[in-house]
Amino acid sequence: QVQLVESGGGLVQAGGSLRLSCTASGRTGSINVMAWFRQAPGKEREFVAVHSRLVSSTRYADSVKGRFTISRDNAKNTLSLQMTSLKPEDTAVYYCATGQKAATTSRPTDFNYWGQGTQVTVSS
Repeated sequence: QVQLVESGGGLVQAGGSLRLSCTASGRTGSINVMAWFRQAPGKEREFVAVHSRLVSSTRYADSVKGRFTISRDNAKNTLSLQMTSLKPEDTAVYYCATGQKAATTSRPTDFNYWGQGTQVTVSS
């Protein structure tokens, strides 16, 4: 079992920045990919960014490319998401997720464990 706890969400004005963090505990040795997803009210959960430890690679959704940066500290089992130039359409609950896939997958079904989510609200 892996437990994930997110933090860092909040309310920010458009154009502002936020940094989300996710800390993993438990059987962290089984983790390869760690990712961020988000879900806005009335919408499906969508992929944001992913990091693969095995291939040392990252991947981003087109909607956040150039504005968000995913980073990972394997020694501390933490995942971060630096969000800049935030837009009202970035408003959502952001979830951290982990899985064992080698590649930088964006499919929610490839992730075994999920955090409880942290709310990000961007005002216009």
